Amino acid sequence: MAAHQGLTTASPSWQSRLVHLLVRARMRPHALRPIDPAWVRGQMGRPRAPRRWMARATGASYEKLPASGLWPGGETVSWPIARADAPVFLYLHGGGFIACSPETHRPLVASLVRRVEGRAFVPQYRLAPEFPFPAALDDARSAYRFLLESLQIDPRQLIVAGDSAGGGLALALVLAIRDEGLPLPAAVVTFSPWTDLAATGASLDENSDRCAMFAGETIRRAAEFYVGTEDPRNPRISPLYGDFRGVPPMLVHASHDEVLRDDSVRVVARARAAGVDVETRMWHHVPHVWQFFHAVLPEAEQSLRDTVRFITKHTVRALPHD
Repeated sequence: MAAHQGLTTASPSWQSRLVHLLVRARMRPHALRPIDPAWVRGQMGRPRAPRRWMARATGASYEKLPASGLWPGGETVSWPIARADAPVFLYLHGGGFIACSPETHRPLVASLVRRVEGRAFVPQYRLAPEFPFPAALDDARSAYRFLLESLQIDPRQLIVAGDSAGGGLALALVLAIRDEGLPLPAAVVTFSPWTDLAATGASLDENSDRCAMFAGETIRRAAEFYVGTEDPRNPRISPLYGDFRGVPPMLVHASHDEVLRDDSVRVVARARAAGVDVETRMWHHVPHVWQFFHAVLPEAEQSLRDTVRFITKHTVRALPHD
């Protein structure tokens, strides 16, 4: 795949330019500093009140779901009158494997849930450096089994989704469950996925000054917390290096200007070479995981509309269980 295939050529909105400046002002001063996971968690967890208001404004409801059996803990986000045949998300939040939570991602997940009138399960997977690989993948796999085995959800309704580190984790999860012979989900949705923790993408350097959130060196340093002593080219750490044969349809949305651009470009090329049905688009002048700004950003609204169309195309009405 060429670097510019699927690129949105429309001029950036004024809202996009403003959001880009605001995100850059907040994030870039920290881009080259040593990474302290505890500090990052504190910063990414604030402010809580606006985030809760944004989630409630969608009309979706959320509920804590404590760890029990296969479920590692986390929360559910639901449309008040969810259709029985509506898509069900297993949403894996981003945060570089060191930060964030179901709560930080509640507004984005709630927006997806509202658009499909469905529900989502957002696990609180264990974070590095306290719990490096394979902790996050083990928790994601356990959560997926919980949906299949404990809740008896038809896999044809299931969408495995995630952003950034969670997007890479979503792809690693699907590769893992395919290898283990578990029923596969209907599709995989990823926003700005982090797929190469070996940090070999050219965009890490090409976009290091352009990216609103990170420098290339930020990504290289963050990877060390999750990878630990393992091989970063292990496909269950970096799905870019995996075999994508037999993987369900994938959606990949990314920013042309982010340092992780080539993590998307290359994983799309690899999946397509393996025969996977992949839908991809890239936007100019939007920050990493710009879908967070769906309330104010036309580009985010368009991305989510495209996502819903993709999900509608690839999910089917669940058959009743015996």
